[in-house]
Amino acid sequence: MLSWDSDDDPKNPYDWPASRKWTLTCLAAFATFLAMMNGTIPTVAHLQISEAFNINETSFPHSYWMVTTWALGGACSALFILPLAEDFGTRPVFLSTYLIFLCFLVPQAVAQNFATLVVTRFFSGGCAAILANTAAGVTGNVWSTEWSRSVPVSLYILGYMAGSSMGPVMGAAIFQALGWRWIGYMQLIWFGALFPIYYFLFRETRGSVILLKRGKDTTKGDVFVHAETLSLQNLTASATRPVILFCTEPVLFVSTLWSAFTVGTLFLFTQSVEQVFMELYDWNIAQTGYVQCAIVIGECIGWSLNFLSRKLYFTSASRNTEVPGAPIPEARLYMAVLGGVCGISGGMFTYAWTSYPHIPWIAPAISLTMVGAGSVLVVCGVTDYVVDAYSHYAGSAMGAVGTGENVFSALLPLATFSMYSNLGLNWASTLLAFISLALSLVPTLMFVWGKQVRARSTFMSKVTDTGSNKSNDMV
Repeated sequence: MLSWDSDDDPKNPYDWPASRKWTLTCLAAFATFLAMMNGTIPTVAHLQISEAFNINETSFPHSYWMVTTWALGGACSALFILPLAEDFGTRPVFLSTYLIFLCFLVPQAVAQNFATLVVTRFFSGGCAAILANTAAGVTGNVWSTEWSRSVPVSLYILGYMAGSSMGPVMGAAIFQALGWRWIGYMQLIWFGALFPIYYFLFRETRGSVILLKRGKDTTKGDVFVHAETLSLQNLTASATRPVILFCTEPVLFVSTLWSAFTVGTLFLFTQSVEQVFMELYDWNIAQTGYVQCAIVIGECIGWSLNFLSRKLYFTSASRNTEVPGAPIPEARLYMAVLGGVCGISGGMFTYAWTSYPHIPWIAPAISLTMVGAGSVLVVCGVTDYVVDAYSHYAGSAMGAVGTGENVFSALLPLATFSMYSNLGLNWASTLLAFISLALSLVPTLMFVWGKQVRARSTFMSKVTDTGSNKSNDMV
């Protein structure tokens, strides 16, 4: 039996200095930002890519397949590859995936046909998802309490969402100055330059893996070999549990749809913003990329509002009659519902009915900012709530949410061109606003019946610990 030497063991990630924890947290958030930016960065160059490979886009946005396959690759890797990090550790999985990701960036820059671009994007999307989700695990591995984890988790989510929204902005700058192939070359340059930094600074943060390594050093490796075998035996169960939870848990089903639609909407904007601003204001493709910076600004505003959400959550402990002294799980959703109704739905309605040539472009741009702010509040709220409600199965529950987000990101934008062409700019955005409004109002039922729903669920658990989650990680 292996355990830490003391309650303040310097090898225990929970006992590391705050400076080291924040260094790892910021590295993880930045890696997530860059990985997610890879998904949308080529969207502004789709017309030139179509021209280079003789793709006909008059009736369907075929060039968007390079983003669709990227997101589908992320959905697959999240289910089947990420469980390995639990036994083999975050550092080896992160660094090996980083190198594979670099390899798949090369053909994206030098591809001689569209099929090469689409296929390699599938694998780079899978790698990006592993990088982002492995980085997310750092927050839970080094921060031991709910209070200390709240800001790092929200910072990770900001990187996750702002990366996707920043892709067209960065892509526009590179494309306008150097051409579409340099979008791939520039990513190779910055990912390659950053690899030494991650190699030397990205430490192993999973406590059980650190203990197993200590056991290997003292017991000739028998304990570590057993852990690897156990991981392979449980891989199938780890991959299927998210599907089971999604199909049997109504709360997780609705939460997944809500978060997935929110993230999918951000990917949808890579298509609709171009269509709206080029048609109404005669902008060029690069300008439509730059204006999506408004979404990133909104996401930063939403992140700052998350501090209010944290305060509402922890002050709810004084009103909890179910588990006195513990925050009410549904308090995680207060700001999320507000963000969904006022931010995403309100922003979409405004985006719809300011889409006229005689209205200045700044009006729909402000609408994009509203949607960006609401989207961060929704995803932060859903993430925190799902992790709290399904604490013992949090990894599997978030696997379901993450897979849903990738699927919506892959498929929703494919319908954008037809929807905005057939319904018109105003009513297409209005339809999206009504869908968002409906999804945002359903969770309010949990404010009334949350206790009863949790009691009837097989997988949901009560949050009984408001203090430290720090453990001695015995293996």
